[in-house]
Amino acid sequence: MNLSNLKPAEGAVKNKKRIGRGTGSGRGGTSTRGHKGAGSRSGHSTKIGFEGGQMPLQRRVPKVGFKNINRVEYVGVNLDVLQGLAEKFTLETIDFEILREHGLASKKDLVKVLGRGELKAKLSIKAHAFSKSAQNAIESAGGSIAII
Repeated sequence: MNLSNLKPAEGAVKNKKRIGRGTGSGRGGTSTRGHKGAGSRSGHSTKIGFEGGQMPLQRRVPKVGFKNINRVEYVGVNLDVLQGLAEKFTLETIDFEILREHGLASKKDLVKVLGRGELKAKLSIKAHAFSKSAQNAIESAGGSIAII
């Protein structure tokens, strides 16, 4: 090995043509920036979404609706699901932890019990919210509700 056969590691040297190194290089003169205008000056950058003076997409597309930042979102669990859970696992109380164990709610979810279906079992249910119909059905079946 000697100085005549040394070469850089593979991928270390990019095959990019250097600009602004005289007219003989093929990329001298204006150095690929064109003639005059803001684009030829240093420090020039276009705004994100700028379309050359055409009305930008984010201004052409209409804005629709309203997004309430204070909205509280619940995961709905119906009475028929609770009835099935109570029958399958012989439960008397159903709380958030049990719903999490059985994949009906996630860690940060808020649970609302809804009134679809029929409840025959006498259950003690703990949830974040209850619909009126669910509350009536639970109490008429002899169960109790508790808001977490």
